[in-house]
Amino acid sequence: MRKKILIHTIVFSPDGVSTAYLFNDIALKFQSEGYEVVVITTIPQYNLVKSELAKQPLRSRYGGLYYESMYHNIRVKHVTQKKFKSTVLRLIGFIYWHIIAFFLGLREKNVDIILSPSPPITIGAINILLGKLKKAKVIYNVQEIYPDLLIKEKEMKSSFIIKQLKNLERFVYNKSEAVTTIDQIFYDTIIDRFKDKSKLKIIPNFVDTDLYKPLDTDNLDLDDKIFKKSTSLKLMYAGNIGFAQDWIPLIELAKSLKDEDIEFFVIGEGVMKEYIEKEITANQLDKLHILPYQPRNLIPAMIAYSDIQFIFMSPKTDQDGFPSKVYTIMACERPLMVCSSKNTPITNFLEDKNCAFLITENDFPTKIEKMANILKNTKKEDLRKMGKSGVDIVKAEYSKDVVTQQYVDLANFILN
Repeated sequence: MRKKILIHTIVFSPDGVSTAYLFNDIALKFQSEGYEVVVITTIPQYNLVKSELAKQPLRSRYGGLYYESMYHNIRVKHVTQKKFKSTVLRLIGFIYWHIIAFFLGLREKNVDIILSPSPPITIGAINILLGKLKKAKVIYNVQEIYPDLLIKEKEMKSSFIIKQLKNLERFVYNKSEAVTTIDQIFYDTIIDRFKDKSKLKIIPNFVDTDLYKPLDTDNLDLDDKIFKKSTSLKLMYAGNIGFAQDWIPLIELAKSLKDEDIEFFVIGEGVMKEYIEKEITANQLDKLHILPYQPRNLIPAMIAYSDIQFIFMSPKTDQDGFPSKVYTIMACERPLMVCSSKNTPITNFLEDKNCAFLITENDFPTKIEKMANILKNTKKEDLRKMGKSGVDIVKAEYSKDVVTQQYVDLANFILN
């Protein structure tokens, strides 16, 4: 009998965010290794592209109780989780998703492995209960450290809620058969929360090096009305425009370089998009362009269009997350400019790769001045040399085939 894996995740195809792409590829790897794969997730709600929805149409089941789609012959079950503005309604929707997802999981027969990523931490607890009832092994993947990130980002002050979240975290870690995390700093942060420390493994994130690769900049498949040809130095960010990034340095940097032949591009959607748009208008930042989310297949061309990619991490949460777009940028042979504290996952990873400018100063004016000087005084030829430094590292250690195999090997080890 074929082994069966249930992947339970808040995002999956056709959602257009990094965690969805990661778990799409993990699902396909398990399928290629002979597993039957079933996915339980939400209705697509992040970075939606009509063409992707058309490729993977959703069919209503039981009057809209949930929906089904097929992703490369993998059954995907989608439960509604709307983005209500009301906190109460969002909480109700969150609970509804958990309840329906739980019963959908119960209906699946002969499940051997249940795999899920954080966030949210509650998904891990649901899967442990499912695992007990289905006699399945549970693997929990820590993409972001919860509740640490939630406490810092939301500035949670209730000692009672914090205590319950930490108890839930330890429950998930210690009741799972295995827990994976994406880097050494994450490992060091949470290892003491385990009774059996051998359960915790490091499996990094990865990039599809068949899709993300260096391109000829003279033949990019981009709309030249949006991505105009020019001699300017082009900085770009493409992804979620949210709280995990710090957007104030971007605005100040754009203001300080208004008279230079330098352009900034922010591409994506998120809760901080309106803030950036208002700052562009208020400060007449004509060289700071904000664009809607673009299809995934255009990302390599957009990266190639840029001279340097930037990631400005929020000081509140930069210890608790690692943006997987770092691998994507390196694979596309472009350098990075990164603002983050010292000894964070992103700075520790990049410090010896020779493909990034790391801005770790705490003093805000010093930080802006340093970035402005780098951009004004670094030649494009030097930036291209930096970009070349990252490609070989990604192919050898962080490619899709190399890393997804580690998930399959872990599942096989647990089952055997």
